[in-house]
Amino acid sequence: MKFPLVLLALASLALPLRSPAEDVIRVGNLKFVHYGTIAYMKEIAPRYGLRIEEKIYAKGIDMLPELMQGTLDLAASAAEGAIEARAAGAPIYIVAGFAAGGARIVGRSDEKWKGSASLKGKRIGVARGSAQQMLLLAELATLNFTPSTEPGRDVQIVYLPFAKLNEALEKREVDAVCHSEPQASQAITKGFGVDVTKPYKTVIGEPVRALTMSEKLYQNRALALRVMTCFVDATKTFLEQPQLASKYVRETFFAGKVSEEDYRLAFENARFTYDVNPAQIEAITDFMIHQKLGVVLNVTNRPTSAVEWVRTDLLTEARVALGVVPTAQPGESEHTLKTEVRK
Repeated sequence: MKFPLVLLALASLALPLRSPAEDVIRVGNLKFVHYGTIAYMKEIAPRYGLRIEEKIYAKGIDMLPELMQGTLDLAASAAEGAIEARAAGAPIYIVAGFAAGGARIVGRSDEKWKGSASLKGKRIGVARGSAQQMLLLAELATLNFTPSTEPGRDVQIVYLPFAKLNEALEKREVDAVCHSEPQASQAITKGFGVDVTKPYKTVIGEPVRALTMSEKLYQNRALALRVMTCFVDATKTFLEQPQLASKYVRETFFAGKVSEEDYRLAFENARFTYDVNPAQIEAITDFMIHQKLGVVLNVTNRPTSAVEWVRTDLLTEARVALGVVPTAQPGESEHTLKTEVRK
């Protein structure tokens, strides 16, 4: 009876084919415009023998349980999320930076604002346990403002989910919000918010977004290098082809919910990069401990020194493979290196 065998052979041809060398990489990501390169990795993953399974989270710290359980191979978050995870014992390394900037304090458009000094006496909305909370507290510290969740202090902090911040600002339930992009820019383009300040001139500097890798993946050198080369390729593509980056982030990553104007304004306040600096990770850790900021981080379980768990050797090798070299510009610190593509 050869006929059934022929049918089975024909049926097998209709099934999607996977390369036998295709390795599945589980990636945690967040829904902000400057996280677009991480999302784009899954589009080019097959050229590196990879299949990327992306899962979107509300906040970086929400990835902690899966990082602890080892069910994520790669995670994209603000540095504070990676620091908290490492402090809690998650077996991870920071292997790259993928974005910088991307945060803004936005105030009600019906009020007069003269920079962050105008925040005194105001109600400010922010997501608890987020990088924006850390940035807001750092900004208030530079002004010697005392924050509290109760009225009567210099600033009243109102904790809200990310998805409720713009709604609260539009309804005048808060006077300002510390938000990420593109949501901060959308408040401005829709007319109910105005730019108050970008909270970067503090002890922790411009916010850095960290790409973390599980120790298990890191120890599989050949596979880890393919993953890192995929990341460098995605970033290189977005830096060289900004129109492609805009189209992909707006139309695919955000399913058409971000306008060209939202994207343009957001990227006046954010940039894609490859770089991460252990010194800045250490400074952020110090600030978080001092402020007792975070879900798990405290003095008793401080992570080891950043130089021990910020590992950029894979990044360096991937850059070399793709001809990408970092170039310091005059007046720039190490963690704000610009990146050129060797022609």
